[in-house]
Amino acid sequence: MQIYLPIAEMPVSVLLILGMGAAVGFISGLFGIGGGFLMTPLLIFLGIPPAVAVATQSAQIVASSMTSVLGALRRGALDLKLGGFLVAGGFVGSALGVWFFAAARRAGQLDLVIVISYVTLFTVVGSLMMKESIREFLTKRKGGSVRLRRRAGEHAPYLGLPARVRFYRSKLYASVIPIVGFALFVGFAGALLGIGGGFIVVPALLYIFRVPTTVVVGTSQFQIVCTTLVALILHAVANQAVDIVLAILLIVGGVFGAQFGARAGRNLRAELFRFLLAILLLAVGLRFAMELVVTPAEPFSITVGETRT
Repeated sequence: MQIYLPIAEMPVSVLLILGMGAAVGFISGLFGIGGGFLMTPLLIFLGIPPAVAVATQSAQIVASSMTSVLGALRRGALDLKLGGFLVAGGFVGSALGVWFFAAARRAGQLDLVIVISYVTLFTVVGSLMMKESIREFLTKRKGGSVRLRRRAGEHAPYLGLPARVRFYRSKLYASVIPIVGFALFVGFAGALLGIGGGFIVVPALLYIFRVPTTVVVGTSQFQIVCTTLVALILHAVANQAVDIVLAILLIVGGVFGAQFGARAGRNLRAELFRFLLAILLLAVGLRFAMELVVTPAEPFSITVGETRT
């Protein structure tokens, strides 16, 4: 069964898109993070124009993350004060990301920018997570214990910068400068690449800012929902690249898949969790890297240009 995507200007299989949404939703529920980092590349590999894939995926991220935010709010597992600073930085980053997105699109370099950004980001994050998971596995195998947090009295220099604020729910007293700066980067990357950034935000809150695990996921999801919603609106208004038909199919498939993934992820060990996620990130990064070295099937394209008189 085929359906025509009005913005992407191409027909796609309804069952294929629903299946992709369900599969990515399963992985998202399994690892507890947004699936934008995986869905956007899959859409591009399917032939969806990168501009449409990036912009439309934002709608699916907002829909899938909203449920997590509401649940965390009910459980008291959300630091609204910390989330507010993350959102403030994310808003600025999202606006800059959409502006850069539009500029690269006008220059005809958007595809190249997206590919290089994915290769760089996924290789770096995937490699760090792979190193951490292997180190933890070897340490446990030798009978030792892995110290994930600093001892009392130890503080990273960046946490002691000016403009320090006390976040009671997160048990954190730190400068908001690195927090807002980090959120700006995540918002920029999310708007440019169509990712929620959960696979970056969660480890950063845990290991860089030392936020307790009990509020990390809820606070991360709150920041992702707010900044991705802004990016979605900006993409729809400024770039006209959001395909509502594709977005609905992705949301429907993702909702079903996420339920099964969440159940499967309950028994997943922490080191195995990071190892599998690292492999996934490195695999996607490698697939994008191939785009830079493999000769395309159609090396030339014809476009209609403006005639000046």
